[in-house]
Amino acid sequence: MNHAAALSKTKAVTISLPSAYLAREVLVTISLPFLFDATRTYPLMLFNDGQDFGALRMLETSWELQASGKIIPCVIAGIHASDARIYEYGTACRPDYAGRGDKAGHTASFVLEELLPYLARHYHTVTSGITYAGCSLGGLMALDTVWNHPGVFSSAGVFSGSLWWRQKALDEGYSESDRIMHQQIRDGEGGAPLSFWFQCGTWDEYDDRDGDGVIDSIQDTLECIAELERKGYLWGRDICYVELQEGLHNPETWAKVLPDFLEWASGRIGKV
Repeated sequence: MNHAAALSKTKAVTISLPSAYLAREVLVTISLPFLFDATRTYPLMLFNDGQDFGALRMLETSWELQASGKIIPCVIAGIHASDARIYEYGTACRPDYAGRGDKAGHTASFVLEELLPYLARHYHTVTSGITYAGCSLGGLMALDTVWNHPGVFSSAGVFSGSLWWRQKALDEGYSESDRIMHQQIRDGEGGAPLSFWFQCGTWDEYDDRDGDGVIDSIQDTLECIAELERKGYLWGRDICYVELQEGLHNPETWAKVLPDFLEWASGRIGKV
């Protein structure tokens, strides 16, 4: 089948899935591979902020890469955030110092107990070896869920992740040890067969809380990677870091690096 014919057979649907955990209907945009075959099982890539798929060029980028053979056929599902995003995304173990993310545990339960079984039943996706990714706070949510459920997920994608997420405000005696995701990794056992992809832009923000000349988003990302390395994960094997010169904290920047991530993840989805 030629390239154009393959693309003509792609399909995306948006469903509304009732969630007992989030107490609302959750919209999910689902991209199916071309020549979708209901008799086979497909790898799954899961993304937060599915409402931004248009700005990310998610559908056309993934279909182009599948049609050209650069990524394997897979199902890509994007969870749409609600107006309560700042509370529904975060770290499941605890909210941040301002109470944000206090429903992140409900989001994790929705993903694990409602969404993944639904996708497996209706779209024949795997139930383990899943890639989970997101941008900004959605990236933190994805990393937190992957780290805490290695039997379900195989890799995490973190675009400009909100890895500053902390237990104390900067003016309330904050120290670097108060970053919640870093602490989870530091206190965890590690050793699970996981892979991690991180991206930051050099213009992701302008804050530099310790005045060392490195913006906080890059520092938080590199120091999160360092925590993973202390647990035995290797840069270049288990960890990939992409730093985009003049990259901003917006979907246009993330769309530029999306092909890199999708190709990286393609070699890992479906593995346990």
